[in-house]
Amino acid sequence: MIPVAEYRTLHNKAYPTEVEPETSPVQATLTRIDYDIHVSGDLARGRVNLTIDVLKDGWVSVPIPSGLLVSEARLDNKLVSLIPAKGTSSGTLGAVLSKSGRSVLSLNVAMPVVSAAGNETVTLPTADSGVTRASVELLKGGIDVQVGGGLLSEKSESGSKTTWIAYGQGDSPLTFTWRQRTEDHRTTQPLRLRGSLNELVSLSEESTTIYAEVDVSIVQGAAREVHLQIPEDVTINQVSGAMVSDWQSSRGGLTVTFLEPVEQSSKFIVNGETRLPRDGEMTVPMLRLQNAERESGGVAVEVLGAGEIKQVKTKGLEEADASDLGGAIANRQSPSLAAFRFRSGDATQTRTLALDIARYTQQAVLMANVEEARYQVLMSREGKTLVQARYAVRNNQRNFVKVSLPPGAMVWSASVAGKPARPGQSPDGSLLLPLEKARGGDDPPAFIVEVFYVIREAAWEEKGKSHLALPALDLPISRTGVVVYYPPLFRVTVEPGSFRTEAYAAPTSAAFEHALPSTGSAGKVTERMITGMNKELNDKDDQSTQILIDKFQEKSRSGRVAGILPIGVDFPAYGPSTYLVSELTSEGQFPEANLNYQRDKKAGAR
Repeated sequence: MIPVAEYRTLHNKAYPTEVEPETSPVQATLTRIDYDIHVSGDLARGRVNLTIDVLKDGWVSVPIPSGLLVSEARLDNKLVSLIPAKGTSSGTLGAVLSKSGRSVLSLNVAMPVVSAAGNETVTLPTADSGVTRASVELLKGGIDVQVGGGLLSEKSESGSKTTWIAYGQGDSPLTFTWRQRTEDHRTTQPLRLRGSLNELVSLSEESTTIYAEVDVSIVQGAAREVHLQIPEDVTINQVSGAMVSDWQSSRGGLTVTFLEPVEQSSKFIVNGETRLPRDGEMTVPMLRLQNAERESGGVAVEVLGAGEIKQVKTKGLEEADASDLGGAIANRQSPSLAAFRFRSGDATQTRTLALDIARYTQQAVLMANVEEARYQVLMSREGKTLVQARYAVRNNQRNFVKVSLPPGAMVWSASVAGKPARPGQSPDGSLLLPLEKARGGDDPPAFIVEVFYVIREAAWEEKGKSHLALPALDLPISRTGVVVYYPPLFRVTVEPGSFRTEAYAAPTSAAFEHALPSTGSAGKVTERMITGMNKELNDKDDQSTQILIDKFQEKSRSGRVAGILPIGVDFPAYGPSTYLVSELTSEGQFPEANLNYQRDKKAGAR
């Protein structure tokens, strides 16, 4: 005995009911429409091929595009009759097909050509087809055409015959509108142009850069190229613009060629350089637009660095505000900037600008600066990284330096000017180390700030990448050198970035000369150096050493020692190394490098 429900389940599994195959909701599709039309007079005649795919067995009615005047219809090269299509508006014809699969219905059609306001238009109806292609041939030459509801892909003209090929979108009629091309006589007319030239000259202590914005306006004719007059001692580096095809600089001139003749206006930018005296009297080089009926604009001069414009002598110029000479000059925030406008009148009048520049000695105004940073990094295969960071600091007024360690780093020791220091902690978790201040003078001596810390990353595999992040300081760093020691069984390469690989070089800051020499392949302590240091330690006065021990024991009897324990950590330089260099690290920036490592099979075999 089994339950009735279980019996029915077993019976259905033993004798499953046959499911009838699903029928397609679409009986037939109009896959492609190809027009081949010839226009003659007010009538367009040709052939239309309709590619039809029938998806069911039996008789199927397929409507043809509405609006066609059909004179003959053939289905697979057999004459057929068209009847009113079912389910469509009145007047729409359709073909009846009796077999499934693909068939081609060819129609001989005619369509009217509509003329209005000098334009002639023919409209090709489309349907819900995947592709609509139309080839239209016109027995005329010198025709301009526009295509609506599709894309013109090809246009050819030979003698008195013009052919267009276009593709329709399928949901809107394909419209061809053409008219007789009118001859453009602008290119044969004499060229007349006007222009605006705004020039910015930046005077630095070593070189002079020139930036000019040129706007050309065509009054008559068409310009294939324009010419600028350039002083002989000016070198043109780049000419850029949307219509610029090429440019060529020769002695005293610059020729700018356009992609196509300019009939209205065009803008381009000229960048150049020259060499002028550092200070004293000088004549500013000025660019001129040649063959212009009228030239507007002006010139602006700025002094970069510690200097100012003392005297100005001009001819053909008048003083102006920087905002009147375009956005590039108006946005300059130079403290010493003089702007001049071209005096209206003859475009060929002489223009000169002479200046007297005074330079001053820059004073030390930085409150603090790190003139050089040196790192030693020891990386192990287990993912542990030991970092010794040393900074040569010059300080005028700062009390503390804020050191932001990478996430997960743990401090081992810190020192300032060779003395142990206990770091404070800022609200954001960064370390605060006290700084020594200069007693007087504008050039304080540099001293060393050192931080020892360890960080743990993912263990090294056979091949992969390792990210090295170094501390960020709230002081700018001029130069940085990093010695990275890695496991001997691996080969390490550095990806391009803020650091670059170079041969090891000793520190350039004088502060590192008084620090203990670093160990490792980049700067190893030789046996002679170790012997000398041991001899110096042995020559110490034993009595002075005993006094220090007695003093330490006396303070330790109370169970607590005041101050910071003078613990010095020697950096364990071990394994092969690579030396990385970078310049100009800004405040609050974490110096970082990406290392690619791979196990050296040859080293493992040895």
